[in-house]
Amino acid sequence: MNQRIIYPNDDGGVAVIVPANNCGLTVEEIAAKDVPKGKPFKIVDVSDIPTDRTFRDAWEWAA
Repeated sequence: MNQRIIYPNDDGGVAVIVPANNCGLTVEEIAAKDVPKGKPFKIVDVSDIPTDRTFRDAWEWAA
């Protein structure tokens, strides 16, 4: 799957969900199931997620 689900975590950073390939659910269904209730989320292309994880703790949620 070439999409990721992102949402703001409780520490002010960004959580990233990597959906499993061929799990039988759409990315929207996975978001509805796995994103904590009440949290906003976005579905983004994998290319929108930085590959360098060095500063991952500094990522910020921008609505």
